[in-house]
Order: sequence, then C-alpha cells, then structure tokens
Amino acid sequence: MNFGTITLIALVLIIIFILASCIKIVPQAHAYVVERLGAYQGTWSVGLHLKVPFLDKIAKKVILKEQVVDFAPQPVITKDNVTMRIDTVVFFQITDPKLFTYGVENPLMAIENLTATTLRNIIGDLELDQTLTSRETINTKMRASLDIATDPWGIKVNRVELKNIIPPAAIQDAMEKQMKAERERREAILRAEGEKTSTILVAEGKKASVILDAEAEKQSAILRAEAQKERMIREAEGQASAILKVQQATADGIRFVREAGADEAVLRIKSLEAFEKAANGQATKIIIPSEIQGIAGLAASVKEIIK
Repeated sequence: MNFGTITLIALVLIIIFILASCIKIVPQAHAYVVERLGAYQGTWSVGLHLKVPFLDKIAKKVILKEQVVDFAPQPVITKDNVTMRIDTVVFFQITDPKLFTYGVENPLMAIENLTATTLRNIIGDLELDQTLTSRETINTKMRASLDIATDPWGIKVNRVELKNIIPPAAIQDAMEKQMKAERERREAILRAEGEKTSTILVAEGKKASVILDAEAEKQSAILRAEAQKERMIREAEGQASAILKVQQATADGIRFVREAGADEAVLRIKSLEAFEKAANGQATKIIIPSEIQGIAGLAASVKEIIK
C-alpha cells in the first residue's frame, strides 16, 4: 500500500469523524443553545440535529426539569433585633434557555444572593414570634419576589420553603422554658377539670341514690298503706259477715218461736233473758222500763205455777 492510498484512507476517516461529530441528539427535558461564529444561532429542542462543522458550537446544555437548590443558612435580624439563621430551599425551572444562558453569568449564585437579600427584607419587618409562626406567609412573599426578579433570566421560581429556622441559644432556652411552663399549666388545668368532673359525677351519683331511696321508700309506704287498707277491709267484711250471721240466727230463732205457737208472754220472757245478759256487763246502774217490771211479775207467777 503506497503513501497515497494511506493518505486517502486517513482523509476519509477524518471526514467520517467530522460528520459524526456534527450529528447531535437532544434528549427529553433538555435544550441546547447553539452559537455560530460566537453569535446566538438558535435553541435545539428534543430530537436529531445537525450543525455546521467548524462554524456552529453548542454554547450551553440546559436542563428543563424542575430543579431544587438548598442554600446554606443565612443570618437575618428580626424587627425586635433578634439575630437568627434561616436556610431556604428553592424550587425553580428554566423556561427560556436563551435568557438563562445570556441573562446572568452564574444563575445559581444569583438566585442564592437574591434569596438572601429578599429573606432579610421580609424578616426585617417581622418580630420573632411572627417569624416562627408565619412560615407560609414568608414562603409566599419570597416566591413572588424571586419569580419577578428571575423572570429576565428565563427562570421561574415555583416554590420557596424555609427549611430550618435557628434562633440564638438563649432564645431557644427561653422558648423551651416557656413551652415547659405552658405544658405544666395545661396539665394543671386538665387535672383540675378532671377533679371537677369527678366531684360533679360523685355528687350526681349521690343525688340519684337519694332520689332512688326516696322513691323506694315512697313505694314501700304506698304498699304498706294498701296492705293496711286491704286488712281493714277484710276485717270489716268479716265483722259484717259475723253480724249478718248473728242477725240471721236471731231472725231464725224468732221465726222458730212464732212457728211453735209461743204467745206474747213467752216473747217477753225471752226479752227478760236478753236483759239479764245485758245486766251481766260492767254497768253499775240499770233502768228498767215499767213494761219489763210487769213482765217480771208475770214471770214469777209462771214459776209458782210450774212448782
């Protein structure tokens, strides 16, 4: 193989290498900024692209996905002159590769410095307690300010989060003591409320017990009264039945005497017998009607005749 052939082969290989280097494939969520002779030529999006050899150059490869940058804690001073350190997290996305390439020399450093100055301005208008309790407000204000400031750089700030707020050690100690005192106060309140509730429940239980005892006593008294009433009714019914039987026996005896043909003298003698039974009582004085005196004489005469 002579020198001319080797030279030709080398030349062909060089041409192939140059052509291959001019073929570029842009992947998904990326963009390439192309310059020609040092001037902006265009922005390549996703797909296959060819550049002019020795004239075109890829100036910057830009990532279009949302990116996260965690900045170091920044010292800030609150409105009530308390110095604290706050570190932030910024979520941003490149919307214009050309502006991102030519808008600012170092975009990440620019965003960091802009975040620090914006944070100092916002925290400077807030007191310590407001700073600790207004994270959402601070995040919203910072996102709005950064989004406006970074728009000329082709950057859109989607979110800004305060990752950590670090107050001075003395402030942290005072806050811990305050939280401890607050927890103890809440514990005392809860214990007092529990004791109060327990006392109320015990009192209500005693009240309910007294009411139940009174109700039971009332029911017992009603039952005793009803039993006493029932007993008296039964005794009265028994006495009435006995009187009725006595009256019935007396009527039967009188009817028997009349049926036997007894005259008026016999009846008077029966009356005397009844009077004699009455005289056997505890009475000390007995008044005898005149009719009964006549009957007594008649009874003596009858006794003489029988003798």
